[in-house]
Amino acid sequence: MLAQNFAIVAPVFLLIGIGYALARFKVLAQTVSEALGQFVYVVAIPILIFRTLTNADLSAGFPFELWAAYFVGVGVAWALGTLVIRKGFGRDARAGAIGGISAAFANTVLVGLPLVAAVYGDEGLVPLLLVISVHLAIMTVAMAIVMERAAAIDSGEPLPPLGRLLSGALKSLMKNPIVVTIVLAFFWRLTGFDLPDIGQDVLNRIAATALPLALLSLGMSLVQYGMRGNVLPGVLLSVIKILIMPGVVFAVSAFVFQLPPLWTAVATLTAGCPTGINAYIFANRYGTGHAMSANAITMTTLCAIVTTSLWIGFLEIWFKLS
Repeated sequence: MLAQNFAIVAPVFLLIGIGYALARFKVLAQTVSEALGQFVYVVAIPILIFRTLTNADLSAGFPFELWAAYFVGVGVAWALGTLVIRKGFGRDARAGAIGGISAAFANTVLVGLPLVAAVYGDEGLVPLLLVISVHLAIMTVAMAIVMERAAAIDSGEPLPPLGRLLSGALKSLMKNPIVVTIVLAFFWRLTGFDLPDIGQDVLNRIAATALPLALLSLGMSLVQYGMRGNVLPGVLLSVIKILIMPGVVFAVSAFVFQLPPLWTAVATLTAGCPTGINAYIFANRYGTGHAMSANAITMTTLCAIVTTSLWIGFLEIWFKLS
């Protein structure tokens, strides 16, 4: 069973490895990596999301229980990550916040989309995109607020007003191409119009490039992270991210909210995705936690080919028993 699951996820991570090799051995220049990343993030992934959401069956309404189950896992992982860095390693509030982000922010787009598509097909993309539709917004606002408050604590300054932090985070979100696409997709659904065949064909062709190019782009970007000093925090944060967080999401999804099996599986597998690059972006912006965030990104990505295979195997057994 493990070998079969490994065969399913191996192409996903092999594409990441190819992207890494292309950048590491300078087959493609860094400018190509940046351009590819821009294309994926601004064009290909948004079109994939728009196409999927406009065609998806959302008659069940807002999936509050799915969101609640996933974000319980986020909350537990964030709290544990912060606690490990603050209490276990005696770091300051900003580093603790980076620890929490590194343990809780899953790479739902660059890894989650290709992985879920490979395992559960287009049907599995529906619950994943429902998670993504709120994940980026909630996490971006939460990260901005937590980091600004942590910076104020470390500097001894008064905590910034919550309203100002929310306003700044929301303004930033309105410029995010994925958030804009999700809003446009729901507005398009409200019109009741169908895309003409030629429009649907163009969207399908561009969307078909999104997942492989996303993986190549992620692999190329990993060159700038790599492994750095102070490895132990990264190891502990990685354990929280790819083992504890999906375990919590599974337990809450299956036994508290009793979600449909497919939705439970997708939420669990999404929670088990590697740490997203946003952890390093915030570490760079606030000048702390570079090594542990980079190590968490690299370690979780390297280990995910095994851990996701194990989670898929576990979920298959649970499917049969449920």
